Amino acid sequence: MPHDHHHGPSIDPTRLARYQNLAKAVTELLIEKNIISSDEIDDAIKGMDERGPALGARMVARAWSNSHYKESMLSDGSAAAEALGIPVDGTKLVVVENTEKVHNLVVCTLCSCYPRNILGLPPRWYKSTPYRARAIKEPRKVLKEFGTIIPESVSVRVHDSTADMRYMVLPARPTNTAEWNEERLRELVTRDSMIGAEAAITPGDQE
Repeated sequence: MPHDHHHGPSIDPTRLARYQNLAKAVTELLIEKNIISSDEIDDAIKGMDERGPALGARMVARAWSNSHYKESMLSDGSAAAEALGIPVDGTKLVVVENTEKVHNLVVCTLCSCYPRNILGLPPRWYKSTPYRARAIKEPRKVLKEFGTIIPESVSVRVHDSTADMRYMVLPARPTNTAEWNEERLRELVTRDSMIGAEAAITPGDQE
């Protein structure tokens, strides 16, 4: 698994340009034939953009701030998401919490099952064969490649997603954030922290 996992493997610029031109041509043809309008395309893109890590970050920040919501989220992730107006489309969402004693990591060994409605599109490394194969067998080594060092005193639990069940990690709340409101807390939650590949951002690290 490459160390530049945040950026993914390089893409052939020629192939990328070909796909972009093809997508543009198909889009223009659909608009020309009045099958779809440009406004509908813009709305669809906006909807996809809104279904990203920010939705999961809302859930995490609420859980950090509200013990009742946290309890609900760990009990029934799907219901907790819908309580904030986040659709889960019938998929069961299971939320697991990182603590001082346990660190959780999410993988899908069969394909790339992932809570897209809440975290957006999965990163390329999540879908890669090396990650899917190694996360189960040697999770500590995999986490180390992400820069996440887990002490031997902390257990590492790996959760294998399925077509019917998606997992999401509730990362540990960073220290020195006791007075922070939910809006500020959201800024500390990353996509990778909700997969378990890294911890939430420590205040000051954003600078």
